[in-house]
Amino acid sequence: MAPIKFGVGQSVLRKEDDALIRGKGRYTDDHAPQAALHALVLRSPHAHAKFTIDVTGARGLPGVASILTAADVGELGDLPCLFNLEENPFTGPPYPILAQDVVRHVGDAVAFVVAETIDQARDAIEAITVQWTALPAVVGLVNAVKKGAPQVWPEHPGNVLFDVPIGDKKATDAAFATAHAVAEVSIVNPRIVTNFMETRAVVCEYDAKRDHLTLTIGSQGSHRLREIIGGMVLKIPPEKMRVICPDVGGGFGTKLFPYREYALAAFASRKLNKTVRWTADRADHFMGDAQGRDNVTTARMALAEDGKFLAMDVDLMGDMGAYLSTFGPYIPHGGAGMLPGLYDIKAFHCRVRTVFTNTVPVDAYRGAGRPEAAYVVERLVDAAARKLGMTPDAIRRKNFIQPRALPYTTATGKIYDSGDFAAHMKRAMDIAGWKEFPARARAAKKQGLVRGIGLASYVEVCGTMGEETAEVRLDPNGDVSILIGTQSSGQGHQTAYAQLVAEQFGLSPERVHIFQGDTDVVATGLGTGGSASIPSGGVSVERATRKLGVNLRELAAEALETSSADLEINEGTVRIAGTDRSVSFADLAKRAAGDPSKLKTSATFSSADGTFPNGTHIAEVEIDPATGIIRIVNYVIVDDFGVTLNPLLLAGQVHGGAMQGIGQALMEQAVYNPADGQLVTGTFMDYALPRAADGPSFVFETHNVPCTTNPLGVKGAGEAGAIGSCPAVVNAIIEGLWREYKIDHIDMPATAERVWIAIREHQRRHSL
Repeated sequence: MAPIKFGVGQSVLRKEDDALIRGKGRYTDDHAPQAALHALVLRSPHAHAKFTIDVTGARGLPGVASILTAADVGELGDLPCLFNLEENPFTGPPYPILAQDVVRHVGDAVAFVVAETIDQARDAIEAITVQWTALPAVVGLVNAVKKGAPQVWPEHPGNVLFDVPIGDKKATDAAFATAHAVAEVSIVNPRIVTNFMETRAVVCEYDAKRDHLTLTIGSQGSHRLREIIGGMVLKIPPEKMRVICPDVGGGFGTKLFPYREYALAAFASRKLNKTVRWTADRADHFMGDAQGRDNVTTARMALAEDGKFLAMDVDLMGDMGAYLSTFGPYIPHGGAGMLPGLYDIKAFHCRVRTVFTNTVPVDAYRGAGRPEAAYVVERLVDAAARKLGMTPDAIRRKNFIQPRALPYTTATGKIYDSGDFAAHMKRAMDIAGWKEFPARARAAKKQGLVRGIGLASYVEVCGTMGEETAEVRLDPNGDVSILIGTQSSGQGHQTAYAQLVAEQFGLSPERVHIFQGDTDVVATGLGTGGSASIPSGGVSVERATRKLGVNLRELAAEALETSSADLEINEGTVRIAGTDRSVSFADLAKRAAGDPSKLKTSATFSSADGTFPNGTHIAEVEIDPATGIIRIVNYVIVDDFGVTLNPLLLAGQVHGGAMQGIGQALMEQAVYNPADGQLVTGTFMDYALPRAADGPSFVFETHNVPCTTNPLGVKGAGEAGAIGSCPAVVNAIIEGLWREYKIDHIDMPATAERVWIAIREHQRRHSL
């Protein structure tokens, strides 16, 4: 059967791009109601301090409408943490909308200033008097758990929120006791600042007659924000708040959460009966938005003489920062469930500790625990290969879960339904010219350079956000509208969902209209996160479209005086198969005017167990020993996403994710001064982001095995690039350094300085 034009599997150009590249996008900061007041946040310059605040003088300055402190917003609820442990529930500390008496990280919010102009708000910020009494601060996981370390929260001694086991310690210890050899790695997964293109912003409008708030916010979902900001913080019923998400310039997990400024803008707008707007500058982002990663992990693998993995034991610490962000504690705990990777490991144990430090809270960042897990296991597998003198591919092939064993339940309870892991590794190796690499390494050495090649075969779980409902409607003009609670932040939902409609109706993308991000228009929604939009939202769209097709065939059968079984739908027309007798969608809409229920259908889908995308990344790097500079000279990705909806959209997602991983592997790191907790990398002068020249020309293919637990066969793809890239790049660096210098460890980011120092240390030791 020929593929449907614009349907599933077609490289349809993104329909949303035309407006964006012409400068006609509508972002939160473009929403400019008349007479809006401007807001700024006064943030703490200290990582830990007691304080008193006096805003009396600042309140009298020209144009100042309001200055809010903790004393003014005492009626508001705290920002909630939405995760807890079932077997060992914890009680987290409060996350107040404004800090009172004590601040716990640089950037902690202490006042919210609202004025007629942004300059007047700045003047008021400068005029606020704060008396600070600095307290001891602690940054860094290792420092925080040391005996006698400064305490972030006295009620959490040792700075530990929870310390829990996962897996079977007894069986794991027994396997290690009989192991032929043990491989071990101790690694740091550094803290990352998201740095999406569009900083966060909010505009709040208040209708006093209805006592109703409308918040326009660039986020990853409107309904969750209404539930938390409206219901939990402001404590108002949902009908009293509307949340609208317009165009969103990147999210990567960090825009999924509620933030203080949203509640403060709403509170001030209602208090003043005026529209209030706040837009973060980049400093606000560095000091006020949830950050990512920040794990310290020691992992060991028990090995048989033939290279078989017998057991895996992990000690994992995750930095929570000073407060618990929305899903913060889930990230290390949930990510630990993916530590066995693609390998047949019968015995597994992990100790998971979540730790407070005097830093910005940590939460989900592209992959949310799964990149951290993949980095640990793939670094450990390479260490195991070196331990036994095996090649990286051979030890993986020895231990991969075999296709005949699927569905396979891992030692952490994850059920992998489908895949052929050795096959995508082999294909990636063939494309990368793995066998010919030694010749390339020798050629590079003649030029005074070191070549390294590394691979990482990853698996992740995604599509577990919960129920997502799609409503599909036939419009009066014969177009189709989709109402759905997912939220695009650049992924291409307008195009992807249109293709699912095209698959059944043959409509061009221009005739399919997506409505999202408005709680008054869309009834429910979980927003976008965890690569769930197509695995969950896409299934809902497909099913609702199929239902609408049944209704349209029934209406057309009546109009054409035939059986619905004889009808086919294409290009907005229902036709009797093999004839020229047809009726258009627009005519059917008119015919159904008396019973519009026929023109509207909905469907809901939830994947509790999720889907499991997997694949192999291979990186080849060139290292200059004289400078430590690393250049990626080849990069190959072969992924299993079950089914490809749109190859162009998919390649964009994979390329973008891989570049974020490359940035983390080579240059990105949020650094805090251990002496006083100051954020050293608080600007782009100090925090390095990858540019186009830092990335390779990617070679990307899919080796898809349809998912058996998803009706569309898809496995989710949005986070995959960021999951496979870090271990592939670092494994490549270590492969080269090990071959030339017997250097078997370097932590991310593998900057030129770190590599240069490692080489010089090796040379110094061998010159003694």
